[in-house]
Amino acid sequence: MTPEQPPKTSPETAEIEARAAALDIEEAFPDENFIDVLLRLITEAIADGDMTRARELVLDQHYADAADILDRMQPDDRAQLVLALGKDIDPDILPALDEEVRDQVVGVLGVQGIAAAVEAMDSDDAVAVIEQLDDDERRRVIQALPAADRAVIEQALGYPEYSAGRMMQREMIAVPDFWSVADTLQYIRTTAEELPDEFYEVFVVDLRHHPIGRVSTARLLRAAPETPIREIVDEDVEPIPAAMDREEVAMTFRDRDWVSAMVVDAEGRLIGRITVDDIVDVIDEEAEDDMLRLGGVKDSDIFRAVWGTVRARFTWLFINLGTAMLAASVIGLFEATIEAVVALAVLMPVVAGMGGNAGTQTLTVTVRALAMKELTPGNARRVIGKELAVGFTNGMVFAVLAGTISYVWFGHATIGVVLGCAMVINLTIAALVGILVPLALDRLKIDPAVASGVFLTAITDSLGFFAFLGLATAFLL
Repeated sequence: MTPEQPPKTSPETAEIEARAAALDIEEAFPDENFIDVLLRLITEAIADGDMTRARELVLDQHYADAADILDRMQPDDRAQLVLALGKDIDPDILPALDEEVRDQVVGVLGVQGIAAAVEAMDSDDAVAVIEQLDDDERRRVIQALPAADRAVIEQALGYPEYSAGRMMQREMIAVPDFWSVADTLQYIRTTAEELPDEFYEVFVVDLRHHPIGRVSTARLLRAAPETPIREIVDEDVEPIPAAMDREEVAMTFRDRDWVSAMVVDAEGRLIGRITVDDIVDVIDEEAEDDMLRLGGVKDSDIFRAVWGTVRARFTWLFINLGTAMLAASVIGLFEATIEAVVALAVLMPVVAGMGGNAGTQTLTVTVRALAMKELTPGNARRVIGKELAVGFTNGMVFAVLAGTISYVWFGHATIGVVLGCAMVINLTIAALVGILVPLALDRLKIDPAVASGVFLTAITDSLGFFAFLGLATAFLL
Protein backbone atom coordinates (compact mmCIF):
# COMPACT_ATOMS: atom_id res chain seq x y z
CA MET A 1 0.00 0.00 0.00
CA THR A 2 1.13 3.53 -0.71
CA PRO A 3 2.05 5.29 2.52
CA GLU A 4 -0.35 8.07 3.49
CA GLN A 5 0.82 11.42 2.24
CA PRO A 6 0.70 14.48 4.49
CA PRO A 7 -1.92 17.03 3.50
CA LYS A 8 -0.78 19.49 0.89
CA THR A 9 -0.32 23.07 1.93
CA SER A 10 -0.40 25.92 -0.56
CA PRO A 11 2.73 28.08 -0.81
CA GLU A 12 0.70 31.07 0.39
CA THR A 13 -0.49 29.19 3.49
CA ALA A 14 3.00 27.84 4.20
CA GLU A 15 4.37 31.37 4.14
CA ILE A 16 1.60 32.66 6.39
CA GLU A 17 2.10 29.87 8.91
CA ALA A 18 5.86 30.31 8.94
CA ARG A 19 5.59 34.03 9.58
CA ALA A 20 2.78 33.62 12.11
CA ALA A 21 4.77 30.97 14.01
CA ALA A 22 7.66 33.37 14.50
CA LEU A 23 5.62 36.50 15.15
CA ASP A 24 2.24 37.61 16.35
CA ILE A 25 -0.19 37.51 13.42
CA GLU A 26 -0.96 41.21 13.73
CA GLU A 27 2.77 42.01 13.64
CA ALA A 28 3.41 39.61 10.77
CA PHE A 29 0.66 41.10 8.61
CA PRO A 30 0.31 44.76 9.58
CA ASP A 31 -1.46 45.67 6.34
CA GLU A 32 -4.06 42.90 6.54
CA ASN A 33 -7.12 42.52 8.70
CA PHE A 34 -6.40 40.17 11.60
CA ILE A 35 -9.65 38.23 11.19
CA ASP A 36 -9.10 37.89 7.42
CA VAL A 37 -5.69 36.27 8.00
CA LEU A 38 -7.07 33.92 10.64
CA LEU A 39 -10.03 32.98 8.49
CA ARG A 40 -7.71 32.20 5.58
CA LEU A 41 -5.52 30.03 7.79
CA ILE A 42 -8.45 28.13 9.25
CA THR A 43 -10.14 27.61 5.88
CA GLU A 44 -6.91 26.26 4.40
CA ALA A 45 -6.43 23.94 7.37
CA ILE A 46 -9.96 22.56 7.02
CA ALA A 47 -9.50 22.09 3.26
CA ASP A 48 -6.26 20.15 3.97
CA GLY A 49 -8.00 18.00 6.57
CA ASP A 50 -5.84 19.39 9.36
CA MET A 51 -8.62 19.89 11.93
CA THR A 52 -6.12 19.94 14.80
CA ARG A 53 -4.51 23.06 13.35
CA ALA A 54 -7.88 24.70 12.66
CA ARG A 55 -9.00 23.90 16.20
CA GLU A 56 -5.88 25.37 17.79
CA LEU A 57 -6.19 28.57 15.79
CA VAL A 58 -9.71 29.15 17.13
CA LEU A 59 -8.97 28.16 20.73
CA ASP A 60 -6.11 30.68 20.86
CA GLN A 61 -8.43 33.62 20.07
CA HIS A 62 -10.60 35.88 22.17
CA TYR A 63 -14.20 34.69 22.09
CA ALA A 64 -15.33 37.80 20.17
CA ASP A 65 -12.75 37.14 17.42
CA ALA A 66 -13.67 33.44 17.35
CA ALA A 67 -17.35 34.36 16.96
CA ASP A 68 -16.49 36.75 14.12
CA ILE A 69 -14.59 33.96 12.36
CA LEU A 70 -17.48 31.50 12.74
CA ASP A 71 -19.93 34.11 11.45
CA ARG A 72 -17.91 34.57 8.27
CA MET A 73 -17.18 30.92 7.47
CA GLN A 74 -18.98 28.80 4.90
CA PRO A 75 -21.67 26.61 6.56
CA ASP A 76 -19.92 23.31 5.77
CA ASP A 77 -16.56 24.52 7.08
CA ARG A 78 -18.27 25.95 10.15
CA ALA A 79 -19.95 22.65 10.96
CA GLN A 80 -16.63 20.76 10.68
CA LEU A 81 -14.89 23.28 12.91
CA VAL A 82 -17.62 23.20 15.60
CA LEU A 83 -17.45 19.40 15.64
CA ALA A 84 -13.68 19.60 16.04
CA LEU A 85 -14.01 22.07 18.92
CA GLY A 86 -16.63 19.93 20.64
CA LYS A 87 -16.87 20.47 24.39
CA ASP A 88 -13.84 22.79 24.30
CA ILE A 89 -15.73 25.54 22.49
CA ASP A 90 -15.69 28.73 24.54
CA PRO A 91 -19.25 29.17 25.87
CA ASP A 92 -18.94 32.95 25.53
CA ILE A 93 -18.78 32.50 21.75
CA LEU A 94 -22.46 31.52 21.51
CA PRO A 95 -24.07 34.82 22.65
CA ALA A 96 -21.72 36.74 20.32
CA LEU A 97 -22.77 34.85 17.17
CA ASP A 98 -25.21 36.10 14.57
CA GLU A 99 -28.61 34.51 15.20
CA GLU A 100 -28.62 32.55 11.93
CA VAL A 101 -25.11 31.22 12.59
CA ARG A 102 -25.94 30.39 16.21
CA ASP A 103 -28.85 28.24 15.05
CA GLN A 104 -26.46 26.13 12.98
CA VAL A 105 -23.89 25.89 15.78
CA VAL A 106 -26.59 24.83 18.24
CA GLY A 107 -27.71 22.13 15.82
CA VAL A 108 -24.16 20.81 15.49
CA LEU A 109 -23.42 20.81 19.23
CA GLY A 110 -26.69 19.11 20.13
CA VAL A 111 -28.67 19.32 23.35
CA GLN A 112 -25.93 18.01 25.63
CA GLY A 113 -23.31 20.28 24.10
CA ILE A 114 -25.51 23.35 24.49
CA ALA A 115 -26.44 22.38 28.04
CA ALA A 116 -22.76 22.07 28.97
CA ALA A 117 -21.98 25.45 27.43
CA VAL A 118 -24.96 27.11 29.13
CA GLU A 119 -23.93 25.71 32.50
CA ALA A 120 -20.53 27.42 32.17
CA MET A 121 -21.99 30.82 31.18
CA ASP A 122 -23.04 33.75 33.32
CA SER A 123 -26.78 33.60 33.88
CA ASP A 124 -27.59 36.57 31.61
CA ASP A 125 -25.68 35.04 28.68
CA ALA A 126 -27.27 31.65 29.33
CA VAL A 127 -30.76 33.15 29.14
CA ALA A 128 -29.84 35.04 25.95
CA VAL A 129 -28.85 31.77 24.25
CA ILE A 130 -31.72 29.63 25.54
CA GLU A 131 -34.46 32.11 24.69
CA GLN A 132 -33.40 31.95 21.02
CA LEU A 133 -33.99 28.19 20.82
CA ASP A 134 -37.24 26.76 19.50
CA ASP A 135 -39.69 25.41 22.10
CA ASP A 136 -38.63 21.76 21.87
CA GLU A 137 -34.88 22.49 21.98
CA ARG A 138 -35.39 24.93 24.84
CA ARG A 139 -37.29 22.38 26.90
CA ARG A 140 -34.70 19.65 26.31
CA VAL A 141 -31.73 21.90 27.11
CA ILE A 142 -33.36 23.17 30.31
CA GLN A 143 -34.10 19.60 31.41
CA ALA A 144 -30.42 18.70 30.86
CA LEU A 145 -29.24 21.43 33.25
CA PRO A 146 -28.56 20.94 36.98
CA ALA A 147 -31.54 21.81 39.18
CA ALA A 148 -30.09 25.12 40.43
CA ASP A 149 -29.27 26.38 36.93
CA ARG A 150 -32.64 25.16 35.67
CA ALA A 151 -34.47 27.19 38.32
CA VAL A 152 -32.56 30.35 37.41
CA ILE A 153 -33.30 29.97 33.69
CA GLU A 154 -36.97 29.23 34.22
CA GLN A 155 -37.35 32.22 36.52
CA ALA A 156 -35.74 34.50 33.92
CA LEU A 157 -37.93 33.16 31.11
CA GLY A 158 -40.96 33.94 33.23
CA TYR A 159 -40.33 37.66 32.77
CA PRO A 160 -41.51 39.50 29.64
CA GLU A 161 -39.26 39.43 26.59
CA TYR A 162 -36.97 42.48 26.35
CA SER A 163 -37.43 43.18 30.08
CA ALA A 164 -34.84 43.79 32.80
CA GLY A 165 -35.67 40.38 34.25
CA ARG A 166 -34.56 38.68 31.03
CA MET A 167 -31.26 40.55 30.73
CA MET A 168 -30.18 40.71 34.40
CA GLN A 169 -27.32 38.67 35.84
CA ARG A 170 -28.05 36.62 38.94
CA GLU A 171 -24.39 36.49 40.03
CA MET A 172 -23.82 39.41 42.41
CA ILE A 173 -22.55 40.33 45.86
CA ALA A 174 -25.23 41.24 48.39
CA VAL A 175 -24.45 41.59 52.11
CA PRO A 176 -26.62 42.44 55.15
CA ASP A 177 -26.48 45.95 56.53
CA PHE A 178 -25.28 44.81 59.97
CA TRP A 179 -21.96 43.45 58.64
CA SER A 180 -18.66 45.30 58.91
CA VAL A 181 -16.16 45.97 56.14
CA ALA A 182 -14.05 43.07 57.47
CA ASP A 183 -17.05 40.70 57.32
CA THR A 184 -17.72 41.74 53.74
CA LEU A 185 -14.13 41.29 52.58
CA GLN A 186 -13.92 37.92 54.30
CA TYR A 187 -17.12 36.84 52.54
CA ILE A 188 -15.71 37.88 49.18
CA ARG A 189 -12.48 35.94 49.80
CA THR A 190 -14.07 32.73 51.05
CA THR A 191 -16.86 32.45 48.48
CA ALA A 192 -14.94 33.64 45.43
CA GLU A 193 -16.01 30.66 43.30
CA GLU A 194 -19.70 31.49 43.73
CA LEU A 195 -19.33 35.22 43.02
CA PRO A 196 -19.15 37.03 39.67
CA ASP A 197 -15.73 37.20 38.04
CA GLU A 198 -15.98 40.99 37.86
CA PHE A 199 -17.93 43.38 40.04
CA TYR A 200 -17.86 47.10 40.68
CA GLU A 201 -20.13 47.41 43.68
CA VAL A 202 -21.35 45.50 46.70
CA PHE A 203 -25.09 45.69 47.27
CA VAL A 204 -26.39 46.11 50.82
CA VAL A 205 -29.76 44.61 51.82
CA ASP A 206 -31.95 44.39 54.91
CA LEU A 207 -33.20 41.18 56.52
CA ARG A 208 -36.03 40.89 53.98
CA HIS A 209 -33.49 41.18 51.16
CA HIS A 210 -34.76 44.60 50.16
CA PRO A 211 -31.93 46.77 48.81
CA ILE A 212 -30.70 49.60 51.03
CA GLY A 213 -27.91 50.87 48.82
CA ARG A 214 -24.53 50.02 47.39
CA VAL A 215 -20.84 50.41 48.21
CA SER A 216 -18.26 50.86 45.47
CA THR A 217 -15.29 48.50 45.60
CA ALA A 218 -12.95 51.50 45.84
CA ARG A 219 -14.76 52.81 48.92
CA LEU A 220 -14.89 49.34 50.44
CA LEU A 221 -11.14 48.82 50.10
CA ARG A 222 -10.32 52.26 51.55
CA ALA A 223 -12.51 51.85 54.64
CA ALA A 224 -11.16 50.59 57.96
CA PRO A 225 -11.97 46.90 58.60
CA GLU A 226 -14.06 47.62 61.69
CA THR A 227 -16.29 50.16 59.88
CA PRO A 228 -19.96 49.08 59.78
CA ILE A 229 -21.03 48.65 56.17
CA ARG A 230 -24.13 50.81 56.79
CA GLU A 231 -21.87 53.82 57.46
CA ILE A 232 -20.34 53.81 53.98
CA VAL A 233 -23.35 52.70 51.96
CA ASP A 234 -24.67 54.98 49.23
CA GLU A 235 -28.43 55.02 49.71
CA ASP A 236 -29.07 57.32 46.76
CA VAL A 237 -29.96 54.41 44.49
CA GLU A 238 -32.87 53.60 42.22
CA PRO A 239 -33.54 49.86 41.89
CA ILE A 240 -34.83 48.70 38.51
CA PRO A 241 -38.09 46.69 38.44
CA ALA A 242 -37.63 43.32 36.74
CA ALA A 243 -40.57 44.04 34.44
CA MET A 244 -39.11 47.32 33.11
CA ASP A 245 -38.51 47.38 29.35
CA ARG A 246 -34.85 47.19 28.45
CA GLU A 247 -35.00 50.43 26.46
CA GLU A 248 -36.13 52.21 29.61
CA VAL A 249 -33.28 50.54 31.49
CA ALA A 250 -30.75 51.71 28.90
CA MET A 251 -32.02 55.30 29.06
CA THR A 252 -31.84 55.25 32.86
CA PHE A 253 -28.22 54.06 32.69
CA ARG A 254 -27.44 56.82 30.20
CA ASP A 255 -29.11 59.54 32.26
CA ARG A 256 -27.62 58.42 35.59
CA ASP A 257 -24.15 57.43 34.28
CA TRP A 258 -24.43 54.08 36.05
CA VAL A 259 -21.93 51.25 35.81
CA SER A 260 -24.29 48.70 37.34
CA ALA A 261 -27.75 48.66 38.89
CA MET A 262 -29.83 46.49 41.20
CA VAL A 263 -32.90 44.65 39.88
CA VAL A 264 -35.83 43.94 42.19
CA ASP A 265 -38.92 41.75 41.88
CA ALA A 266 -42.54 42.81 42.35
CA GLU A 267 -42.11 42.59 46.16
CA GLY A 268 -39.02 44.79 46.09
CA ARG A 269 -36.52 42.00 46.83
CA LEU A 270 -33.08 42.13 45.23
CA ILE A 271 -32.85 39.39 42.58
CA GLY A 272 -30.05 40.44 40.22
CA ARG A 273 -27.96 43.14 38.65
CA ILE A 274 -27.46 44.74 35.26
CA THR A 275 -24.03 45.96 34.18
CA VAL A 276 -23.04 48.55 31.63
CA ASP A 277 -21.67 45.97 29.16
CA ASP A 278 -25.19 44.58 28.81
CA ILE A 279 -26.52 48.11 28.27
CA VAL A 280 -24.05 48.67 25.43
CA ASP A 281 -25.46 45.54 23.75
CA VAL A 282 -29.03 46.80 24.22
CA ILE A 283 -28.24 50.21 22.73
CA ASP A 284 -26.52 48.56 19.76
CA GLU A 285 -29.36 46.10 19.16
CA GLU A 286 -32.11 48.70 19.49
CA ALA A 287 -30.34 51.10 17.13
CA GLU A 288 -29.79 48.29 14.62
CA ASP A 289 -33.41 47.18 14.95
CA ASP A 290 -34.78 50.67 14.27
CA MET A 291 -32.47 51.15 11.30
CA LEU A 292 -33.46 47.81 9.77
CA ARG A 293 -37.16 48.40 10.33
CA LEU A 294 -37.00 51.80 8.64
CA GLY A 295 -35.62 49.96 5.62
CA GLY A 296 -38.36 47.34 5.76
CA VAL A 297 -36.02 44.57 6.92
CA LYS A 298 -36.98 42.59 10.01
CA ASP A 299 -33.55 41.17 10.92
CA SER A 300 -29.99 41.42 9.74
CA ASP A 301 -29.87 38.74 7.03
CA ILE A 302 -26.30 38.93 5.80
CA PHE A 303 -25.68 35.32 6.90
CA ARG A 304 -29.10 34.00 5.85
CA ALA A 305 -29.61 31.79 2.79
CA VAL A 306 -30.97 33.34 -0.42
CA TRP A 307 -34.52 31.94 -0.14
CA GLY A 308 -34.80 32.95 3.51
CA THR A 309 -33.71 36.48 2.64
CA VAL A 310 -36.21 36.65 -0.22
CA ARG A 311 -39.07 35.66 2.08
CA ALA A 312 -38.01 38.12 4.76
CA ARG A 313 -38.00 41.06 2.33
CA PHE A 314 -41.03 40.11 0.24
CA THR A 315 -43.75 41.55 2.48
CA TRP A 316 -42.27 45.04 2.58
CA LEU A 317 -41.70 45.08 -1.17
CA PHE A 318 -45.26 43.86 -1.76
CA ILE A 319 -46.62 46.73 0.35
CA ASN A 320 -44.46 49.20 -1.55
CA LEU A 321 -45.83 47.83 -4.82
CA GLY A 322 -49.28 48.80 -3.57
CA THR A 323 -48.19 52.36 -2.73
CA ALA A 324 -46.47 52.64 -6.12
CA MET A 325 -49.66 51.58 -7.90
CA LEU A 326 -51.58 54.21 -5.90
CA ALA A 327 -49.17 56.89 -7.11
CA ALA A 328 -49.44 55.52 -10.66
CA SER A 329 -53.23 55.79 -10.49
CA VAL A 330 -52.88 59.49 -9.59
CA ILE A 331 -50.70 59.97 -12.67
CA GLY A 332 -53.31 58.16 -14.76
CA LEU A 333 -55.87 60.84 -13.86
CA PHE A 334 -53.78 63.37 -15.76
CA GLU A 335 -52.86 61.29 -18.79
CA ALA A 336 -54.18 63.92 -21.21
CA THR A 337 -52.14 66.66 -19.52
CA ILE A 338 -48.93 64.63 -19.79
CA GLU A 339 -49.61 63.87 -23.47
CA ALA A 340 -50.09 67.57 -24.16
CA VAL A 341 -47.02 68.72 -22.21
CA VAL A 342 -44.35 66.02 -22.41
CA ALA A 343 -41.98 68.05 -20.19
CA LEU A 344 -44.18 67.16 -17.23
CA ALA A 345 -43.20 63.49 -17.52
CA VAL A 346 -39.55 64.51 -17.26
CA LEU A 347 -40.10 66.67 -14.17
CA MET A 348 -42.49 64.43 -12.20
CA PRO A 349 -39.69 62.39 -10.54
CA VAL A 350 -38.17 65.65 -9.27
CA VAL A 351 -41.28 66.51 -7.25
CA ALA A 352 -41.75 62.97 -5.89
CA GLY A 353 -38.05 62.48 -5.11
CA MET A 354 -37.67 65.78 -3.25
CA GLY A 355 -40.84 65.15 -1.25
CA GLY A 356 -39.76 61.63 -0.34
CA ASN A 357 -36.28 62.70 0.77
CA ALA A 358 -37.58 65.64 2.80
CA GLY A 359 -40.17 63.42 4.47
CA THR A 360 -37.55 60.76 5.26
CA GLN A 361 -35.38 63.38 6.99
CA THR A 362 -38.26 64.43 9.25
CA LEU A 363 -39.34 60.83 9.77
CA THR A 364 -35.86 59.70 10.84
CA VAL A 365 -35.47 62.54 13.33
CA THR A 366 -38.97 61.93 14.72
CA VAL A 367 -38.55 58.18 15.17
CA ARG A 368 -35.28 58.72 16.99
CA ALA A 369 -36.79 61.43 19.20
CA LEU A 370 -39.67 59.13 20.12
CA ALA A 371 -37.28 56.27 20.92
CA MET A 372 -35.15 58.53 23.12
CA LYS A 373 -38.24 60.05 24.81
CA GLU A 374 -37.22 63.50 23.55
CA LEU A 375 -40.53 64.01 21.71
CA THR A 376 -43.45 63.95 24.14
CA PRO A 377 -47.08 65.18 24.13
CA GLY A 378 -45.84 68.24 26.01
CA ASN A 379 -43.55 69.49 23.24
CA ALA A 380 -45.20 67.84 20.19
CA ARG A 381 -47.08 70.99 19.11
CA ARG A 382 -43.90 73.07 19.09
CA VAL A 383 -41.92 70.43 17.17
CA ILE A 384 -44.72 70.04 14.59
CA GLY A 385 -44.71 73.81 14.05
CA LYS A 386 -40.96 73.82 13.63
CA GLU A 387 -41.00 70.98 11.07
CA LEU A 388 -43.75 72.73 9.11
CA ALA A 389 -41.65 75.90 9.02
CA VAL A 390 -38.60 73.92 7.91
CA GLY A 391 -40.57 72.13 5.19
CA PHE A 392 -42.10 75.36 3.89
CA THR A 393 -38.76 77.21 3.90
CA ASN A 394 -36.95 74.40 2.10
CA GLY A 395 -39.87 74.26 -0.36
CA MET A 396 -39.50 77.96 -1.16
CA VAL A 397 -35.72 77.71 -1.64
CA PHE A 398 -35.90 74.64 -3.88
CA ALA A 399 -38.91 76.04 -5.72
CA VAL A 400 -36.73 78.91 -6.92
CA LEU A 401 -33.85 76.57 -7.84
CA ALA A 402 -35.98 73.92 -9.57
CA GLY A 403 -38.22 76.49 -11.25
CA THR A 404 -35.21 78.34 -12.68
CA ILE A 405 -33.60 75.13 -13.95
CA SER A 406 -36.83 73.96 -15.62
CA TYR A 407 -37.31 77.39 -17.26
CA VAL A 408 -33.75 77.29 -18.67
CA TRP A 409 -34.22 73.67 -19.73
CA PHE A 410 -37.60 73.92 -21.47
CA GLY A 411 -37.85 77.68 -22.11
CA HIS A 412 -41.35 77.80 -20.59
CA ALA A 413 -41.88 80.12 -17.61
CA THR A 414 -45.23 78.64 -16.60
CA ILE A 415 -43.74 75.17 -16.25
CA GLY A 416 -41.14 76.63 -13.89
CA VAL A 417 -43.84 78.32 -11.80
CA VAL A 418 -45.93 75.11 -11.66
CA LEU A 419 -42.90 73.06 -10.61
CA GLY A 420 -41.97 75.61 -7.96
CA CYS A 421 -45.48 75.70 -6.46
CA ALA A 422 -45.68 71.91 -6.44
CA MET A 423 -42.30 71.81 -4.71
CA VAL A 424 -43.49 74.10 -1.91
CA ILE A 425 -46.69 72.08 -1.44
CA ASN A 426 -44.99 68.67 -1.46
CA LEU A 427 -42.07 69.56 0.86
CA THR A 428 -44.47 71.13 3.35
CA ILE A 429 -46.75 68.09 3.24
CA ALA A 430 -43.74 65.76 3.53
CA ALA A 431 -42.55 67.53 6.67
CA LEU A 432 -46.03 67.32 8.20
CA VAL A 433 -46.48 63.64 7.30
CA GLY A 434 -42.95 62.83 8.47
CA ILE A 435 -43.81 63.89 12.02
CA LEU A 436 -47.56 63.22 12.29
CA VAL A 437 -47.44 59.60 11.08
CA PRO A 438 -44.86 58.42 13.68
CA LEU A 439 -46.71 60.33 16.41
CA ALA A 440 -50.02 58.72 15.46
CA LEU A 441 -48.52 55.23 15.29
CA ASP A 442 -46.80 55.71 18.63
CA ARG A 443 -50.13 56.81 20.15
CA LEU A 444 -51.69 53.60 18.76
CA LYS A 445 -48.89 51.51 20.32
CA ILE A 446 -47.50 50.57 16.90
CA ASP A 447 -43.75 50.75 16.38
CA PRO A 448 -43.21 53.92 14.26
CA ALA A 449 -40.04 52.48 12.77
CA VAL A 450 -41.99 49.64 11.17
CA ALA A 451 -44.89 51.29 9.37
CA SER A 452 -44.05 54.98 8.96
CA GLY A 453 -42.10 54.58 5.74
CA VAL A 454 -45.01 52.98 3.92
CA PHE A 455 -47.41 55.81 4.76
CA LEU A 456 -44.79 58.46 4.00
CA THR A 457 -44.05 57.07 0.54
CA ALA A 458 -47.72 56.68 -0.35
CA ILE A 459 -48.68 60.21 0.73
CA THR A 460 -45.70 62.18 -0.61
CA ASP A 461 -45.74 60.43 -3.99
CA SER A 462 -49.51 60.63 -4.47
CA LEU A 463 -49.95 64.20 -3.26
CA GLY A 464 -46.78 65.33 -5.01
CA PHE A 465 -47.97 64.04 -8.36
CA PHE A 466 -51.49 65.36 -7.74
CA ALA A 467 -50.24 68.86 -6.87
CA PHE A 468 -47.84 69.05 -9.80
CA LEU A 469 -50.13 67.62 -12.45
CA GLY A 470 -53.20 69.37 -11.05
CA LEU A 471 -51.46 72.78 -11.24
CA ALA A 472 -50.18 71.94 -14.69
CA THR A 473 -53.71 71.09 -15.86
CA ALA A 474 -55.04 74.36 -14.47
CA PHE A 475 -52.35 76.66 -15.90
CA LEU A 476 -51.00 74.93 -19.01
CA LEU A 477 -54.15 73.59 -20.73
